Amino acid sequence: MDAFWGNSILESEHTGMVKISINKSLFLSVILCGIGFFGRCEDLSAVLAEAQKKDAAMETSAALALYLQAEKLSPDNPTVLVGIAKQYGESMVDTTNKDTKIQRGEISLRYAKKALQVAPDFSDAHLAVAVCYGRLMDYEGAKTKVEYSRLVKIHADKAISLDPKSDYAWHLLGRWHRGIAEITPVVRGFAKVVYGGLPDGSNAEAAKAFRKAISLNPDRLAHYIELGIALLADGHLKEGKSFIEKGLSMPVKEKGDPESKAQGKAALADLE
Repeated sequence: MDAFWGNSILESEHTGMVKISINKSLFLSVILCGIGFFGRCEDLSAVLAEAQKKDAAMETSAALALYLQAEKLSPDNPTVLVGIAKQYGESMVDTTNKDTKIQRGEISLRYAKKALQVAPDFSDAHLAVAVCYGRLMDYEGAKTKVEYSRLVKIHADKAISLDPKSDYAWHLLGRWHRGIAEITPVVRGFAKVVYGGLPDGSNAEAAKAFRKAISLNPDRLAHYIELGIALLADGHLKEGKSFIEKGLSMPVKEKGDPESKAQGKAALADLE
């Protein structure tokens, strides 16, 4: 799963998760610090601003350290909690050790869930939870994959309902549709037995979601590559190839971009 998230909060990056909008996060910080603690709010705003700079520069370790510092200043700040979840999730790509990847993914999910508990109507909290489940399902068996897939869909839909302009929420929905379209018979069998089946998903619906994501944020190369892959899978070879090539031509700006480009190149190689 890519390591970046929605455009309103996490948008660096990669990772799945996404750079937090400075104006939005500073506003939330001031509100959540509370009346009478202006000096503390100023400190929090400064730490968040620096964390976002490190996040945008894909300096995950430095960004995480700053978000953890911000957590000490405001433990129940949903923007801070989502930022921590993002950095732990993105750090999964910095190790080749499977156990370490899973451990970081689980910590990321824990912070995302806490953000959701604190702010249940915060679109980016739902998005963070969805991204976390999407990442972790790669390391689970068929039954858990089905459950995590259901949760990805639930939280992606909720994120969109709360913020229809979240490009990465639409991206994640597209990924979900593409994943369902490619689901193996074994996993589909588990879904039928345990849950009575899964919601319908198709590459055509995935393409619609990726097109929406592009319309909201045309600067994110992963949208183009994922759209191209969905179109190829749906039999639109010429158009799919064009979108993948567009994504490959764009500069790397987010932590997950190298992985997205590798997937695009692999998809093109399969056409040869």
